[in-house]
This record gives sequence, structure tokens and C-alpha cells, in this order.
Amino acid sequence: MNCPVCFRRCPLEEGETGFCRARRNTGGRSVSVSYGKITSAALDPVEKKPFVKFHPGSLILSVGTFGCNMDCPFCQNYEIAGAGEGGVPTRSISPTELAALADELRGRGNIGVAYTYNEPLVGWEFVRDSAAEVKKRGLKNAAVTNGSVSAETLSELLPYIDAYNIDLKGFTDEYYRKLGGNLESVKEFIKTAASKAHVELTTLIVPGENDGDDEMAALSAWIASVDRKIPLHLTRFFPRRLMSNRKPTETALLRRLAEIAAKRLDTVVMGNI
Repeated sequence: MNCPVCFRRCPLEEGETGFCRARRNTGGRSVSVSYGKITSAALDPVEKKPFVKFHPGSLILSVGTFGCNMDCPFCQNYEIAGAGEGGVPTRSISPTELAALADELRGRGNIGVAYTYNEPLVGWEFVRDSAAEVKKRGLKNAAVTNGSVSAETLSELLPYIDAYNIDLKGFTDEYYRKLGGNLESVKEFIKTAASKAHVELTTLIVPGENDGDDEMAALSAWIASVDRKIPLHLTRFFPRRLMSNRKPTETALLRRLAEIAAKRLDTVVMGNI
């Protein structure tokens, strides 16, 4: 069978696990092996997700599982994003238990749950089921995602997710191929999500990779064609994983790209500075 969850459509024999390490062919079906297996949890400021226009000043319970369907050489959470079943310590929690925990934290300023840290949507069933329980309690749901799943997968989440922060990692097919992704899939995800929920976008600026003026002009013009009110976060790169020998992004470069983007977008925010 071919896994239908993302653009990869991994061909899987019975018992075989896909590229994301979070799904397996079980009885001819693509089954999540990360369901309810939490690797990380924290009560974070929403600005850390990052969101600038979604309940600013609030806190949100952030949870992650394991696995990812991309392979970014600069990933800062590779220990869990690059892990598979049994590859990292986990704590089991049900959607109902997660929603109850989020509700308990309401008194500390918590507004809901953010599904984040790894790529949460490769385990979309847990996100959907948890988000439904969270919503019943009058709390909010946010997904921090690379936006690289199929339209069918996204449709399962649209009734429950209030806000998305989506990585738009660059604006060329070549760059996305380097990262093991697919630009067109992300663009379609962004357009659909923006029609149903609050959306903010994040682009990590990696020197020598996606830092051209023309690319930023094209990227911001495309976002504006969807909705110029969508906030864009431009963040500094710091050496990580396979790019530990690179230099951090210069603040002057980030500022110049932000000025280019601001010609087309209402809100451009610089991060990691």
C-alpha cells in the first residue's frame, strides 16, 4: 500500500515503517505508531511557537511526539523529529487526559494545546482526537507544522485547529528538494488552512541557501496573493545538526529581507535576534 498521509506516499509492505518513522503498514492500512506517545511537553508563551497575532500574552500547553516527513539538515529538534518507535523516551497520554491537563492549567493562563516540536501531522489522528476533546472544554488548538501533508489529512483537522504556524522554508523547488520536502504541497496547505483558521508563517533564513532578495520578494508576493494580513516570521539560523559548521545569520541580512517582505505584507517579525 501507499501511505496517503503526505506527498511522499511511501510504498509500504506489511509491517514496514515509512520515511517519517511514525507510520506503519498494518493490515494494509497506514497506522500511526506515535499515537499518544509524548516526548516533550511544556507550558510555553504563544509567542514562542511563534504567534504574534494569536492570543498574544497567553500561555499554551505544547506537546510533541516523534517523527517527521522532512529531513532538514539544521533541525533543532532532531532527537525527536528523527526518532522512531522506541528511539526516544515517551509518556503515554490519551486525548481525554491531555485535554484535562490543558484545562487544569487554565488557571495559569493556558489557552489550550499546541501540537509542535516534531512534525505533529504525521500522527494526525492523535492531533485530531485530542483537538476535539480540547475544543469541548472551550480551549484553543494550534498546530506548528511544515505543512507537508495531503489535502485529505488536512481536511480531518480543519474542524478543530484554531491556528497554524506553518514553515515556509524557502520559495524554490530546488531548496525544498534539499530538505526532503515539496514546495507545492506546502503552498496548497497554506491556502486551505488560511481559508479556515488563523495562519502565521515562519521562514528560517539560512545564509547561502534561501537568503536572496529576489526569493524573498517572490515569497512575500505569493503570501500577499493569499492574504497580505498573514504574519511572516523571519528567523535567524544558528548552527545545528549537519550545519554545525555554518555561521549564524547576520542581523543586517535579516533586517534587509524583512524590509523587502514588508513592502507586500502587513506584519513581518524578526526572530531569534
